Amino acid sequence: MFLDDTIVAISTPIGEGGIGIVRVSGNQAISISERIFLSPNGLTLNNTKSHTIVHGFVINAATGEKIDEVLVTVMRAPKSYTREDVVEINCHGGMLPLRDTLQSLLREGARIAEPGEFTRRAFLNGRIDLTQAEAVIDVIRAKTERAEKVALQQLEGRLSARINAVSDSIADLCAHIEASIDFPDDEIQLVEKEEIIDSIRGISKELIGLARSYDEGKFFRDGVATAIVGKPNVGKSSLLNALIQKNRAIVTSLPGTTRDIVEDYLNVDGLPLRIMDTAGIRDPCDLAEREGVKRSLKAIEDADIVIAVLDASRPLDEADRELIEKVSLKKTLFVLNKCDIIDSAFKILDSEKDFSFSNVPYNIPSPVMMVSALTGCGIDNLKHAIHALCISSDNPNPAGEILITNVRHKQSLDNALKALQDSEESFQRNDPPEVTALFLREGLDFLGEIIGVVTSEDILNRIFSSFCIGK
Repeated sequence: MFLDDTIVAISTPIGEGGIGIVRVSGNQAISISERIFLSPNGLTLNNTKSHTIVHGFVINAATGEKIDEVLVTVMRAPKSYTREDVVEINCHGGMLPLRDTLQSLLREGARIAEPGEFTRRAFLNGRIDLTQAEAVIDVIRAKTERAEKVALQQLEGRLSARINAVSDSIADLCAHIEASIDFPDDEIQLVEKEEIIDSIRGISKELIGLARSYDEGKFFRDGVATAIVGKPNVGKSSLLNALIQKNRAIVTSLPGTTRDIVEDYLNVDGLPLRIMDTAGIRDPCDLAEREGVKRSLKAIEDADIVIAVLDASRPLDEADRELIEKVSLKKTLFVLNKCDIIDSAFKILDSEKDFSFSNVPYNIPSPVMMVSALTGCGIDNLKHAIHALCISSDNPNPAGEILITNVRHKQSLDNALKALQDSEESFQRNDPPEVTALFLREGLDFLGEIIGVVTSEDILNRIFSSFCIGK
């Protein structure tokens, strides 16, 4: 990647639409765009003020042939997304106008941007830090309003501010301890030692709180992988359709209809669920069903939570017991479906309450819900139970509180916390102050990784490779 190059990309999705945007960034962005632009009023981009829009035509610079009627926005450095000169050409939203405009810019000396290169330049030029850069893709991919708000908090720099505040506290401790190295005759008093230990523990507590928020935050960023599993014909596909309120999966009375994973997204009180209907788990009858069962078992293994569906219209059997064992190590909601035609073995149950299943064969573990995918009975209660299973009521996180959503951030926080704990142990042992200071400096470096103060080319490549070309 050459940062002196002028880059160009189509920044809107490919397809038909009202408008499509071609974005150009770099030292030559305005002059290159000028060569393919024709204004009927004789205006030039070179003389256009920053953050103004000019009407005109994109042309083929070699032939003078008009390509499209456009609106061109000029944003001069440093007041632009990348802190470079940026030009955005608003074309008609068809594939040909966008493609031909892009080709014209490439012929004049621009090059195609790498994935995420615009945002990477914004980071490298100091407009945003690394957490804000990562939040860009999170905002784009957010599936619910709550997920979008969590990403927007990070984009606004709230996580960065929190990390910087903690880093400042560690730096102050470092300065105090390192003073004893520079001035060995002025020994640190006992009361000061206690204050330092209290400070280290206070900072550690804050890092623990941030790290713990990842258990909830990752769901808003990535969605909750939710597998609906069970025997054939217990109503798994019907349950998927009832949850998402559309006919996404094929439903028949024949067992084994579903052979592959069918998935969709569901918004549960702001929590995005990637919900998967799976093939019925049984001894397969053919090769296709065998592969379907194999994928179902893999879905259980990979899922964040499992919805294990049992048939309430008939007594439980050995296959149900085997299913209960297969999901025993996962976060699981057991659903007794077909409660509209419930078997007498389950008559003792009240679908509006929590249950103890001591009288039911194989002792179904809680939590358990009773629903009818056919009538919709219990579906809302099931959604609330899913939310409660993912978001612990023991540690509620207010809507405005910062959440850690990225595993990279979580790993750096864990490493920083370990360095702080090592610094406390070192201080307690009366190690040379250089040792304690070294651990504190390690903690600072780990926190610096989060916001990009300390980073490597490999990390940057991995982060920005997930972006689209035009972002």
